[in-house]
Amino acid sequence: MDDNKNGTVEDKNTLTNRQGHPITDNQNLRTVGNRGPTVLENYDFLEKITHFDRERIPERVVHARGAGAHGYFEAYGKAGDEPISKYTRAKLFQEAGKRTPVFVRFSTVIHGIHSPETLRDPRGFAVKFYTEDGNWDLVGNNLKVFFIRDAMKFPDLVHAFKPDPVTNIQSVERIFDFISNTPEATNMITYLFSPWGIPANYRQMQGSGVNTYKWVNDKGEAVLVKYHFEPLQGIKNLTQAEADEIQAKNFNHATQDLYEAIERGEYPEWEMCVQIMSDDDHPELDFDPLDPTKIWPVDQFPFLPIGKMVLNKNPENYFAEVEQAAFGTGVLVDGLDFSDDKLLQGRTFSYSDTQRYRVGANYLQLPVNAPKKHVATNLEGGQMLYKVDRKQRHINYEPSTLGGLDEANQQAKDYEPYVEGKVVRQKIDRTNDFKQPGERYRMMEDWEREDLISNLVAALSQCDKRIVDKMVEYFTKADEDYGRRVREGVEKAGTRGGTSRLSGPMGEPDAGKAVKQAEQQGHKADPY
Repeated sequence: MDDNKNGTVEDKNTLTNRQGHPITDNQNLRTVGNRGPTVLENYDFLEKITHFDRERIPERVVHARGAGAHGYFEAYGKAGDEPISKYTRAKLFQEAGKRTPVFVRFSTVIHGIHSPETLRDPRGFAVKFYTEDGNWDLVGNNLKVFFIRDAMKFPDLVHAFKPDPVTNIQSVERIFDFISNTPEATNMITYLFSPWGIPANYRQMQGSGVNTYKWVNDKGEAVLVKYHFEPLQGIKNLTQAEADEIQAKNFNHATQDLYEAIERGEYPEWEMCVQIMSDDDHPELDFDPLDPTKIWPVDQFPFLPIGKMVLNKNPENYFAEVEQAAFGTGVLVDGLDFSDDKLLQGRTFSYSDTQRYRVGANYLQLPVNAPKKHVATNLEGGQMLYKVDRKQRHINYEPSTLGGLDEANQQAKDYEPYVEGKVVRQKIDRTNDFKQPGERYRMMEDWEREDLISNLVAALSQCDKRIVDKMVEYFTKADEDYGRRVREGVEKAGTRGGTSRLSGPMGEPDAGKAVKQAEQQGHKADPY
């Protein structure tokens, strides 16, 4: 054992980076204040996330299994009753009836490209808008919350959910070992282990941007915004028993359902809605509005319809369009901006970085990824380059007197937030990890609670008792009945008490306990 510079003892179990530097804080990014923007000198995070982005080749590290389709977004020109120009100058939203081409990719998260689409897993919901100002990517999930609030933890989260690196089998115990040490994940787990964790298909599931973004208007004023897609076909989820029955016959059911519906001319539609909040820290709330593990209550921040998305054309080639489609949370157009959401800021670096690695440095020249407008850059070379992005081929720099590319004119005032504070590694102040999962539990119908408890009991009964005790503590803090029913269920089923055993995907509950199919309509389906 060695003494490090802080005077603490370092041994073989001390976490370090690849340079051998001891990691003293593996939980938090460096930010300006505990809720401010991240700083570029996040060396440990950048090393961690860039290695994570390169863990798999060429398959996506996450969201490998996917389906996609082309379509369009039609703007309403309003956000609720207000002209949308009050909030954002983004051109695609301004005129009622204006249509913008889109490509949408739906996906499961953890397992490989040929894994069943019935697994209990969040679903990706990524939309590429080919706007007149260039591409805008809105990369989200079907569920409105996430497991973690700080991007530093993203590789750890995925590692825990991925198959064991020795056995190559997904382990419920590994999953809940991580979750039991991550209390902010209680909200997401309550969703994931209920019927909402297995959407019946892609056409009848919600989409959410999850993270908080900003809108900027012509005056350079900003508001916080969250995006939601509500399926006009209605929402339909599966109990574990129903998912098991489908998987026994067809593990491609969601891809098949989407493809065949579009071929029949039954084009799926979603209404796009936003929630809007003033751009400040909202001390009146009992949670931080930038926290992606939380939902903004709709009674305070209602869903405002802003347009409709229709998918009306299947891909002509799966690999060329669906597999090579590349999305990034940093791909925004004028009038859209980032918030200081720590998960969003980490994703913004990671997504584009992993696309360059997975598809190649020139991935944006592929037809499915290229904007449907003029492109002119000074970028050179790189894998799979097949054209030069400018007419003046000799001048690949700026500024130039000899006829190179010129900067664009500024069309409106930039949003200029004021930032001040110490650069720190700290959690946000208002974590409040258990209130919303408790509210969610109490809002569920009886059959949904039964399915939730059944699924959790089946999973936790395969885990070390210490993990079970932590999870029961979290569920009890959320709701006393919630924790009691999980505890009693696990006690009845019996736990392993520390022996080592691995299990299938997310646990395999008794199919006889599943009681009803979840088929609900519109916003009534989700009280949030």
